[in-house]
Amino acid sequence: MNKDQNNNEDLPPDPSQKTTSGMKALLGDPKKAIIKLALPMMLGMSVQTLYNLVDTFWVSGLGADALAAVGFVFPFFFAIIALSNGLGVGSGSAISRRFGSRDKKGADNVAVHTMILMLLMSIIFTVTLFTFAEEIFILIGAGKTTAMATSYGQVIFGGSILLFFTNVANAILRSEGDTKRAMNAMIFGSVLNIILDPIFIYYLDMGVSGAAWATVISMGITAIMMGSWLFFKKDTYISFDFNDFNFEKDILRDIFRVGIPASVQHTSMALMMLVMNVIIIAVSNTDGVAVYTVGWRVVTIAIAPLIGVSTAVVTMSGFSYGESSYEKLSFTHLYSVKMGLLVEAVIAVLTFVFAPQIAHVFTLSESASHITGDLITFLRIICIFYPLVSLGMLSSALFQGVGKGMNALFATILRALIFVPMFAIAFAFYLSEGLEGVWWGMVVGNMMGSIFIFIWARLYVSRLLKSGSRSISSATPEPVEMEP
Repeated sequence: MNKDQNNNEDLPPDPSQKTTSGMKALLGDPKKAIIKLALPMMLGMSVQTLYNLVDTFWVSGLGADALAAVGFVFPFFFAIIALSNGLGVGSGSAISRRFGSRDKKGADNVAVHTMILMLLMSIIFTVTLFTFAEEIFILIGAGKTTAMATSYGQVIFGGSILLFFTNVANAILRSEGDTKRAMNAMIFGSVLNIILDPIFIYYLDMGVSGAAWATVISMGITAIMMGSWLFFKKDTYISFDFNDFNFEKDILRDIFRVGIPASVQHTSMALMMLVMNVIIIAVSNTDGVAVYTVGWRVVTIAIAPLIGVSTAVVTMSGFSYGESSYEKLSFTHLYSVKMGLLVEAVIAVLTFVFAPQIAHVFTLSESASHITGDLITFLRIICIFYPLVSLGMLSSALFQGVGKGMNALFATILRALIFVPMFAIAFAFYLSEGLEGVWWGMVVGNMMGSIFIFIWARLYVSRLLKSGSRSISSATPEPVEMEP
């Protein structure tokens, strides 16, 4: 018996609690559950990624200094995203495992702990960064863009609690299978931001700070929507009771053992981009960095559906592990990987075929037109690894779901900071020449890293299966509806 399992594992959900459609999905057929959980998040993540590109487009109209100012704020903004997403993944995993072991009270307690942690973290970030914004940007060399970076940054930092809350609330909704409303909130916020950007930046003549206000207002309205569902409408399976709250070490440890590695994973990806920039400069010039920067944005759009599937895997694997249904856990992993392979194979083919058109969209300006050919080459090489990304990303999600956050972190570091740079250097300097060698090295490094973690995940699941597992059917009792 795993330590997350409740002693009353054979009991159905508490009959005094209302069973939501999301919980019905988790208790039912795993194939239908994965599809129900994954499809909304695939759409939501894709729209959110598209928003990031549109936001950059509107800011670019203000000139290079505005882009630079946003660039100086980005590392801090990324740190907030990494921490809030990490906290969300950690709490979502802990909640799902408790739902699986039929420990509703324990899941509620994790949710309360998560909200308190979110509030404390956001206060620390908001007060510190808002107060010392100008000094920070001067220190990191913002130069003539310091004033612009400060005006943009202080708005973002002041609203950081909204980003913390929306990411954490989204994770809590996903943990109980409510991905539809999580998707609706993501799409609504992204679309609203796209609409507000040109209004605040140009019509109201607020410049780069207008972009920040558009982001904060959009997050604020999204936060109101989620807060209404969680605290006022109270139609979620999870419930909150802040009376007589006390931190419990076991719960904090359970959240952090997945949350901290997940946050570091996000940071390691940013570090990989920095390392790759150094390698590219060594074999090419700043044009190579431009190709990589623009091309990688296309990659983020291409793999956005996989991020959606991975959120479903965290929830399903956590739930299956909590109820000790290791057959269901194995099925979740393999079926999601097959889904990811199929989706990314289609995207890879489309990317290869339409690479010239995609490259043209991102190199419309006269100053960027000369990198169009190199960008086409990048897109047609890099898309080769798209299908195998599903092996790595979804195996990492499985480890996060079962509470093995360090496994996921180790695999990410091995892929992003060892395999990818190592093969990029080998191909660029020894097996090929110039930029194309770097691109081929990235493909091989990502593929090797993904295969490694997939094999590791299968070995881990195999050990669980040998330890004994209840069948899928016996692990999914009929949900009990609350009497009206």
